[in-house]
Amino acid sequence: MPQSQIELSTANLNLKGKNAIVTGGGRDIGRACAIRLANAGANVAINYHSSAVGAKDAASEIEGAGGKALALQGDMTSDAEVDQLVEETRAMLGGRIDILVHVTGGLIARKKICEMSTMHWNEVLDLNATSFFRLVRAVVPHMTGGGSIVGLASQAGRDGGGPGAVAYGAAKGAVMTMTRGLAKELGPEIRVNSVCPGMIDTEFHKNFTAPEIRGHVANITPLKREGATEDVANLVAFLSSDQAAFITGANIDINGGTLFS
Repeated sequence: MPQSQIELSTANLNLKGKNAIVTGGGRDIGRACAIRLANAGANVAINYHSSAVGAKDAASEIEGAGGKALALQGDMTSDAEVDQLVEETRAMLGGRIDILVHVTGGLIARKKICEMSTMHWNEVLDLNATSFFRLVRAVVPHMTGGGSIVGLASQAGRDGGGPGAVAYGAAKGAVMTMTRGLAKELGPEIRVNSVCPGMIDTEFHKNFTAPEIRGHVANITPLKREGATEDVANLVAFLSSDQAAFITGANIDINGGTLFS
């Protein structure tokens, strides 16, 4: 990303002095979210599992633009590594955590129900939904009034996803239901919202969605394009900020008009 695009500015969205964790921040939507939060003034801990280059590059860009960021490896399907991420973040950025953006997740593989093992089902639920539970549980004791949690659900949580995505759709549906329940449990001190992206130009769709299907979806979308990772990051940053102070328990669609809910 060009230097000019990550120039730190708090002109519109002010997160100056806030400490944020972005999980799954080494690529695509997670990386865009980390940079957008930093652009608004937040100090950002960028968690990654295997995307070390992307996470470290994002942290270097943020630091180079005058912000504060660190890249921390960790498996968010491990209780111990989730706890370690939170403690390392607190040690390096300060004891308080103001923002959690949970991007960790994935389809893993397309498997229809009759060919799906229980192991695959559990793996998909653990990666997408249980990891969200782990992060929230670990972060909440260190959040004070005004804290914000943003989860990454999916359009698949609304429509069930495409062929072979039943487990993924179910996991993202769980994230959406958790969002509503957590908003009631953690308010008024902490707001909890999630975003439901449709077709976004990411490695996810490059790996799991055929080009002709991507082209068709873009063509039938009112805005006639796929979304960009920056589109999602802008929404996440807004939900993380005080400008969204009266929004909680919401699962917000961002799909260019493909699906209305």
